[in-house]
Amino acid sequence: MLKTTLGMGHGDANTLVHTVRQSAGPAAAGGESTAEVLDGLYTGPKAALRPIHDTLLAAMRKLGEFEEAPKKAYVSYRRKKQFVMIGPATNTRVEVGLNAKGLKGGARLEELPAGQMCNYKVKLTEAGQVDAELLAWIKTAFDAAG
Repeated sequence: MLKTTLGMGHGDANTLVHTVRQSAGPAAAGGESTAEVLDGLYTGPKAALRPIHDTLLAAMRKLGEFEEAPKKAYVSYRRKKQFVMIGPATNTRVEVGLNAKGLKGGARLEELPAGQMCNYKVKLTEAGQVDAELLAWIKTAFDAAG
């Protein structure tokens, strides 16, 4: 209702709801570390997707310092603000949400409607899809979040 009726962005609406409810939001349960959250996210049928996340994270670490904020269903990576979120969307796919402006959306880089948590989404089914094109998009988001 906050988003559709009042036109609030997802982040602002989410913050307001958690403030009113006096909750911490969708943070990782029990104060788990990022490694523990990743272990939980990539179990069972999703275990084969873990190399995608690990490959992305290794490449992102080369960009510079950032904060990891594990959630229940994904991990948010941020500098002054979130630049990317990564998590298994299904048993066969990892989704990378990007917060960047001015990228040219297309078949691979899906532009999301205004008010979403991210501006773009990329769907990955194997670690080999972590390529120069995707890493350039992530670097754009990383730089914009600094």
